Formats: sequence, C-alpha cells, structure tokens
Amino acid sequence: MSDLPPAREIEFIAPAPSTEGSVTLSVHEGGSGPAVVLCHGFPELTFSWRHQYRPLVEAGFRVIVPSQRGYDGSHAPAEIEAYDIDHLTGDIVGLLDALEIDQAIFVGHDWGGFVAWAMPVLHPDRTLGVIGVNTPYMARSPVPPTQALKMVAGDDEGSIYILWFQEPGVAESVLDAQPSLVFEKLMRQARSPAEMMAEVAESGGDMNPFRRLEELPAVGQELLSADELQVYIDAFKRSGFRGGVSWYRNFDRNWERHPEIGTQTIACPTLMITAEWDVALSPALAADMPSRCTDLETVMIPECGHWTQQEKPEELNQIMTDWLGRRFG
Repeated sequence: MSDLPPAREIEFIAPAPSTEGSVTLSVHEGGSGPAVVLCHGFPELTFSWRHQYRPLVEAGFRVIVPSQRGYDGSHAPAEIEAYDIDHLTGDIVGLLDALEIDQAIFVGHDWGGFVAWAMPVLHPDRTLGVIGVNTPYMARSPVPPTQALKMVAGDDEGSIYILWFQEPGVAESVLDAQPSLVFEKLMRQARSPAEMMAEVAESGGDMNPFRRLEELPAVGQELLSADELQVYIDAFKRSGFRGGVSWYRNFDRNWERHPEIGTQTIACPTLMITAEWDVALSPALAADMPSRCTDLETVMIPECGHWTQQEKPEELNQIMTDWLGRRFG
C-alpha cells in the first residue's frame, strides 16, 4: 500500500529563536544523492507522499519525509505560537543538522508549500532549490491575512474555514469527533472549478466544508482505497486536529514577524507545479511568481485538483524527477 520505509524518531535541539530544547519528529528517510525534503499539508500525513518516495529515490536522491510538528507521532506542543513559521522551518533545519545534511531541495504541498517557500527566505544557506506543489510563493498581503479574509466573509466569518479555525477549540471539537467524515467527504477526485462553485452556490455559498461535514454530499470519485482511508482516520484519531489547525492560527503572526516573506526575491532554482482544477490554490495565484523568483519553471497538471500527489502521481513524479535531474542530478 505504501512505498515509504518504516518511520524512525529523530531528535534534535530546536534552533534559535526557539527555546523549546529537544524536539522529536517521526521521519521516513532513504536513498542517496542530493537531499529532497517532502513537506505535507493539512489535513495530511507523510502517507500523502507514498507515491513519490520510491521514484525520487530511484532517480538518485536522498528522500526525507518528516511528519511535521503537531502531526502523527511528532512533537506537538500546547502553545499556539509554537506552530509559527520560525518553528516550522526551524524543525527542518534541526532535522538537516541531525542527519548531517548541509543543504536540500524542499518540496511542499498545501501548508507544506508555505514552509518550503519560507526556507530560501529564512534559511537561504540550507536551500538548494524549491518545488511548490499547488502552493505558490505568494506576494505579501497589504493587511494581516485574517483581516483580508474578514472583508470577504462579511457577517458570517465562520463561512471561511481559515477564520473558523482561529478560535482555539472550535474546529477541534468538530473535527476530532468525526475524522472519518473529514476524509470520506473531502479527499476525492476533483471536478472542474465551474462544477465546484455551482455546488458551493447551491449550498448557500459556504466556503467552509469542515463545519458542515454531515451535510456535505459525497461528490466526486473516491480517491482512496478503504485501507488508505483508514490510515488517515487512525492517524487523526491518535493525534487529533489541534496541531495542524494551529498552523493556521499563526497566519497573522507570521505576517507581522516576517515581512520579507512574499517580498524578498528568491534566486535559487525553483519549480512551480500548479493543478488546473484546484479551487483552493488555483494556477492564477502563481501567475506573478516570475517577479519574485529569478530562476523559475512552471508546469500545470491538467484536470487535477488539490490532492495532487495522490490524484495524479505519475504526472507529478515525471515533472519532479525531470526537473530535479536537470538541475541537481
């Protein structure tokens, strides 16, 4: 079911500015050659990269797949501030140190994309290159991110899931009680954006599927087998959703602390892989990336939705191994 090797616990001392001391991450790792670190998104796991691990190893790379903080088996502190971008990127730096790796190529999907794009800005000496999967290197918002979203939400802030996530305990109380519904309803094959938006309009225009899981129709072909679905369900039954949701609670903190993210030009080799049918992270969001990335290639995967690694694995693998081979092979 998975080509990932067994995970092992890797402990390191959290780098500054963190004062946490010891941090332990659960990590799948193997292969030889230039290091490639695969950063998962929300609500996902290292398991989401199961189709990419073996092809990347066979292409001649040392592949590292960490379960990031707050997720299955890894460090999960209680403080919300412990999930800001300093800690998330600091974990990657600490992991590289523990593995005695100087530099790596960072690949990020969804929230993992924000981590990957922050690496050349906050830790340029550790970064060989970046691959964004669906998540672009976005321009800095002129106002704090939640303020911008509140302008869109109007009177019903809960209609936008990122705003609904902000109040501690609210999302957890709903998601922790029904992890099976989260993945049964949301992790499905994509449909065209027109179909997706028509469904949103028909349901009242709510852009927050998480708070109404029981009401959501199961639309689109199932993406996971029964056994694969159970991996996600079991993992989030163990960990809950608090850690992953806490990443979202640091959007404004990250914006305030690091104005250079989204404004600083990235000069290392970069690859942006967009998915034609991703409503959450549409290809249009990557259109102006050439103004902030001086060595950029962009490829779009047709008729692909948000769960790219699992929805179009062969296409994604071919694009990544081709670029990695040309630039770092």
